[in-house]
Amino acid sequence: MVKHSKLLTAIAAAALLSTGLATQAFAQTIKIGVNEPLTGPFAASGTYVVNGAKIAADEINAKGGVLGKKIELVIEDNKSNPTEAAAVAEKLITADKVPVIMGAWGSSLTLAVMPKLMEYKVPMVVETSSSGKITTTGNPYIFRISPPSSVEAAAFKDILPKMSVKKADFLVINNDWGRGAADDFGKIFKVDNVGVGLVETMDQSAQDMSAQLSKIKASDSDTIMVTTAVEQLTLVLKQATALGIKKKIITTGGSQNPDQLIDQAGTAANGTFHLTTFAPWYPDATPNPEATKYFLGEWKKRGFNFAGATESFRGYDGIRTIAAAIQKAGKAEPEAITKALWEVDLLGLNGKIKFQKQGPAGKESGQSMPNVYLIKIDDAKVVLPKL
Repeated sequence: MVKHSKLLTAIAAAALLSTGLATQAFAQTIKIGVNEPLTGPFAASGTYVVNGAKIAADEINAKGGVLGKKIELVIEDNKSNPTEAAAVAEKLITADKVPVIMGAWGSSLTLAVMPKLMEYKVPMVVETSSSGKITTTGNPYIFRISPPSSVEAAAFKDILPKMSVKKADFLVINNDWGRGAADDFGKIFKVDNVGVGLVETMDQSAQDMSAQLSKIKASDSDTIMVTTAVEQLTLVLKQATALGIKKKIITTGGSQNPDQLIDQAGTAANGTFHLTTFAPWYPDATPNPEATKYFLGEWKKRGFNFAGATESFRGYDGIRTIAAAIQKAGKAEPEAITKALWEVDLLGLNGKIKFQKQGPAGKESGQSMPNVYLIKIDDAKVVLPKL
């Protein structure tokens, strides 16, 4: 009986030792939460971003990690749903104990997450969302590397006089991203005496936009400004062609994946213009050619479709930004990382990543100012238009 008791004690001690060693080994990684849409209407885009994030993590870990530890991406699917995005953020913070998050692709998804960041005082690097509300509502835990619609519109203002736009209609996804884009571009147009006509919206799950497009076809505009994700944009271009619409089409938001449009929309994509924040077709024209070529090489090596590069780079730059902040902070703790993000000065694939203050005094969010490019699809190829 005594021997049996000793044996049980030894087994228990070994189990405790094993658990302790496992915990210790687990602590040797620095967790970074990733909150992205991997299912639902935005799944393709979210998957691109996650794959870009994995390339960054692998690159960083191959060079020794951060603060002597490997980084570990804790990836969760927000299902393209704001309620899920908020729940994912809470899980990452409370259950997974991540000190920092990257997310959450769409503006409505990011806006839903923001109260959780405030509640738990955990920072998030926003890699894609473009609604102006994200950095102006007073959330000091938000640091955005993608351009808000206002920055994109301001960049387009310099191009606008060369585009021969006299009056534009808008067709936008019916959420904070789409409505915000229509508002910000509309303001720029009015300043330049360009007429603003119809503002038509479409639900993110809608597949038939013929009613909205028919109204736009009958209007006196010469241009259609479109804001939505690539899957829905493909349908818009096909349906516009089927209706015989000849107006100039310009997309905003940098989320349209021109190569994917060429593959899926075919000739319906020809002649369309797109604002984007990365130009992988012309690596030497990017702000960081060496890093761009490395990233594209890794993307190809992993067998990913080149079309995804226009979105995946955001995940790559987002994780690199977080890693730089953790290194500056000297420890993987939310408060220290939040402070260190203000000190990040990194050359990303789409320009310098350095945060400027936006929003109410004392509660400012960080906003970086990336480059914005206008590209055109001509004869199934992406070109830099001569204006």
